[in-house]
Amino acid sequence: MTDAAAARPRHRAVAGSEPPPSASGVGALEPGPIAVLPHDDAVVAAVLGAGGEVRPLDDVTRGLVWTAASGAGDLDAVLAAHPHIAWVQLPWAGVDAFADVLRRHRDDGRTWTSAKGAYAQPVAEHALMLALAVLREVPHRVRANRWEVDERGRTLFGAEVVVVGAGGIATELLRLLAPFDVRTTVVRRRDEPVADATRTMTEAGLGDALARADVVFVAAALTEVRATDARRRSTTVGPHRDEVAMWVSGRPARTHASQGEQRSLALALRLAAHRLVTERTGSAPVLVLDDVLSELDDHRATALLSHLPTGQIVMTTATEIPAAARVDRILRIAGGIVVDDTGG
Repeated sequence: MTDAAAARPRHRAVAGSEPPPSASGVGALEPGPIAVLPHDDAVVAAVLGAGGEVRPLDDVTRGLVWTAASGAGDLDAVLAAHPHIAWVQLPWAGVDAFADVLRRHRDDGRTWTSAKGAYAQPVAEHALMLALAVLREVPHRVRANRWEVDERGRTLFGAEVVVVGAGGIATELLRLLAPFDVRTTVVRRRDEPVADATRTMTEAGLGDALARADVVFVAAALTEVRATDARRRSTTVGPHRDEVAMWVSGRPARTHASQGEQRSLALALRLAAHRLVTERTGSAPVLVLDDVLSELDDHRATALLSHLPTGQIVMTTATEIPAAARVDRILRIAGGIVVDDTGG
């Protein structure tokens, strides 16, 4: 890329469908000098180019553009020492790093703004790229060294897509998804329709929407997701909500593996996670296996026991303990009483 091409604007801000917060109770801002902290030449040039006056922080400063993605304590100190600052611009769309500062100054009459929507286009582009990579099994394909005839990979065309949020990223995602002829459900705080979405619903319908979804994009601010989680009393975002697709002999395990094979795959993941944590931390965590033998035949049960890692393992079972088990202590529950049956 040439210097001239790199200097051209590569994307534009996208406002999104969510209305801005109410500005009721906030008076007109008094014009005055703007301080840029920490100093950033590009930001200073942008303020000057827009007709603003940039000066070092002093008693006549009326606006503050904070350019650091961190340093909430430093920002708090600046605001406490300069109560005449009436407007504060934060550097990114997200404001989580400054949540405590915002809470402390929420009633002091200041106007707060952020870069919401400024990065909507590149973030939406990145999200679409990740979705296509997962659907088309790109991590597997790039490592392939021969032509494979299999059923791997799914198409995005005609898929059921759920987008959580209706901000700039969601708006741009809907535009990028249009050529794929997908059916999109936007989940937002209000039930007002979103342009280019097939349907719009509130958070109350999130569970039903997820049950039908082929692809889910979470494009809501983390602060909004936390509020949703608090109302639902469960977490809607995180690795525990991920769906792991596993294959046996080139076929999806979900539809082609036996119950014993599916159980063995799940246990293999658990043992792999235990090994990874042990290698990364240098300390083996306690491995808890709850009633894992009831769905395994003798051959699979013996194989599991032979592959258990060293360290502390707690296993519950309602069946007889296989002879291959190396047991240090046995506790039985009989008549509601825990009995130490080690050696019994």
